[in-house]
Amino acid sequence: MGLMQRIMMIFKAKAQKAVDRAEDPRETLDYSYQKQLELLQKVRKGVADVATSRKRIELQMTQLQQQAAKLTEQAQKALSMGREDLAREALTRKSALTGQISDLEAQHAQLQGEEEKLTLASQRLQAKVESFRTRKETIKATYTAAQAQTRINEAFSGISEEMGDVGMAIQRAEDKTAQMQARAGAIDELISSGALDDATSINRGDDIARELESMSSQSDVDRELAELKARTGGALTAGDQPQGSIEAGDVASTELLARPESEVEER
Repeated sequence: MGLMQRIMMIFKAKAQKAVDRAEDPRETLDYSYQKQLELLQKVRKGVADVATSRKRIELQMTQLQQQAAKLTEQAQKALSMGREDLAREALTRKSALTGQISDLEAQHAQLQGEEEKLTLASQRLQAKVESFRTRKETIKATYTAAQAQTRINEAFSGISEEMGDVGMAIQRAEDKTAQMQARAGAIDELISSGALDDATSINRGDDIARELESMSSQSDVDRELAELKARTGGALTAGDQPQGSIEAGDVASTELLARPESEVEER
């Protein structure tokens, strides 16, 4: 096989593949149906043309028959008037018209036969076109349903290009979210360990300063608590006893005051 033949074969194979990919069976069926309708229209037009010719011949035959009848009357009238020569002339013309009528009758019979054949062909073609149209619509509906089912199956399985893009987008979003979560956790751990400074406490110094500040704050609390205890003890020694430190004699006096007067007199 020569180089040119190989190139031609490769070109034809690629062209055939491109045509198969671009071909839509539904469009091909619609085009074939349109062509059959055009053919049916041509056949019907042919039937109409033949019928028109047949009708024109019938009109010519009628006119010639009327002329032949008129010549017969003229011949009879000429004989009645003793003009045999005129009668002969009229009959001669009638004979010529009769020949034309015979030719027209033959053409009429031929056209009538052609018309019947074309009419039958038109009826058969029309039935064929109607059958093709029904089958075409059935095939188109089946093809559309199969195409939709294929797309649904591809969508569910993730094979289709659109759903593949959606799946990849979801995967990228999940990966990015996981990466951000891992980064946030790592930064929290570094801040807790002191490896990184908290931006919100950037003016509070390093970890040592924060520890000293915490110790100083605790020391202030202890000192203030000790001062409060000291003030509380001083107040008790000055006679400002609290309500909860009433002595026993005071308690007895309080109980006597709470009893009725009869009980107090008996005692």
